[in-house]
Amino acid sequence: MFTPIIPEGAPTPIAPFVPGSRVGDTLYVAGMLALGPNGESLHPGDVKAQTRYVIDEIIRVVEATGGTLADICYNVIILKNRADYAAFNEVYAEYFGTNPPARYCIISELVRDELLVEIAATAYLGKP
Repeated sequence: MFTPIIPEGAPTPIAPFVPGSRVGDTLYVAGMLALGPNGESLHPGDVKAQTRYVIDEIIRVVEATGGTLADICYNVIILKNRADYAAFNEVYAEYFGTNPPARYCIISELVRDELLVEIAATAYLGKP
């Protein structure tokens, strides 16, 4: 059994899912995209802006459970273009640079042509 986590003002999902699922002390954050409150694509063509938006949305889900960015222990990253890898990592390091979580990154198409990055996260909310 899990508890769905839907932060106030979260964008309406474009498929049947919730932004987060908490199971005990573990939070699973759905793959986040640069989508606005009405499902519109944001920052087309700008991987840095999309990355910031996506990570900020992940943080909102984690904070809705009382967690913080430091609680994120694993990320799955999907980039549309290999050429965006360095720019993505610049922004990623701004958030996770000092103690980065484990991660998995692949290059693949996304659900819309103008979307360049998707990130799903796992956070541990218990005490070590």
